[in-house]
Amino acid sequence: MRILVIKFRNIGDVLLTTPLIRNLKINYPESKIDVLVNKGTESMLTLNPDINEIFVYDRSYFKKLPKAVRVFKEFKFLRSFKNYDMVINTTEGDRGAFIAKFSKAKIKIGYPVKKNRFLKNVFDINLPLSNSFYHTVDRNLDVLRVLKKRIAEKKVKIYWDKKDEEKIEALKLGKFVHIHPVSRWLFKCVDDKIMADIIDFVSKRGYKVVITASPDEKELKKVDSILSLCKSEVINLSGKLSLKEVASLANKAKLFIGVDTAIMHMAAAVDTPVVAFFGPSGAFEWGPWDNDLFKSGYTKKNGIQTMGKHIVIQHNWDCVPCGKDGCNGSKISECLMQFDMQKVFNIIEERL
Repeated sequence: MRILVIKFRNIGDVLLTTPLIRNLKINYPESKIDVLVNKGTESMLTLNPDINEIFVYDRSYFKKLPKAVRVFKEFKFLRSFKNYDMVINTTEGDRGAFIAKFSKAKIKIGYPVKKNRFLKNVFDINLPLSNSFYHTVDRNLDVLRVLKKRIAEKKVKIYWDKKDEEKIEALKLGKFVHIHPVSRWLFKCVDDKIMADIIDFVSKRGYKVVITASPDEKELKKVDSILSLCKSEVINLSGKLSLKEVASLANKAKLFIGVDTAIMHMAAAVDTPVVAFFGPSGAFEWGPWDNDLFKSGYTKKNGIQTMGKHIVIQHNWDCVPCGKDGCNGSKISECLMQFDMQKVFNIIEERL
C-alpha cells in the first residue's frame, strides 16, 4: 500500500504530523508512506524510519516564474503524484486538494473544499472541521478516527544524525538552559527586558544560558536587543545551528524557555521540560505536547496551563488569545509585554 501525506504548513505544523505518520505505519505495517511538505520544513521529517520518501514544494521557486510558465509547471507538479492507494491532505486549501484529485487514489481524505467548485467533492472521506480546545496533534490524528483505526500512541518525534550530536558535544556546555526568545512572527515575542531578566535569573541559579535564533536579520536584531539588557554572560548560538543541531541541543538542556515557535515543539519532542510564553495563540491548539501523555492538558481558553512536564504562561484576559498579529495592527502583543515576574521566576525555579 502506498500512502501520501500532505502538509502544506510551517515547521512546527510539519513536526506535529509525526504521530499521524507513526500510527499510519502501525495500522498499515507493509505500507510505504511518502510526505509532501513546503520547502524549509523537511528537516522535521528526515531520518524518520516511518517515512519512505519526502517531496518538497518550493513556493518561492514557482513565484519567481513568469505567470504562464508558473501555471504550466505548477500544474505539472500537482499532477505528478500518482499511483497512490491513499492520499491524505491534512490542511485546508486548494493545492493539496488538487493533488488528491489528480492522484486518482482509491481513498482520498481531507477537509471539504467549499469555494472551488472543481474540488467540491474531491475527498471520499471528509475530515471534521476543528472545534475549540482541540490540540493540533489530535486534529492530525482525526485521519485515524475517520478510518476507524486504532491510535496506538501520540508521540511527537524528531531525528538527527551523529554529526549533529558531535557538533553540540564539542561545545562542552555542561549544565545549561536552552532559551529561544524569538519567533519569525515578532508579535509572539515577550518584551526584551522580561526575557533579559529571565536570562539573568537562570544564570544566578548556576546554569549556563544558551541562546538560539534563526539567521533571520530581524530575529538576530531582537536577540542583540535582549542581550544588551542582560547583566550575565550567555552562550549565543543564534544563527549558527541547523534545525537538527538545535534539536540535539534542546535534547541536552535541563530546561527550555521560549515562546510559541517550532523550536518550542522540538524541545518538547525530545522530552525536555518546556516553559513557554503564549500571547495571541491558544495553548489548547499549540501548547508543547508531552510525549508521556495521551490526553492534552490544555483544556482552558487561556491562563497558566500544564501538560505533564510542560507549562504555558499566558494571561487570562478576555481578549487572549486573539489570533491577531499584535494589538491594533501594531505587531506588538500587549499580553506579552507584562508579567508578574516573581510568579514567572517561581515557575522556572520549580522546573530547575
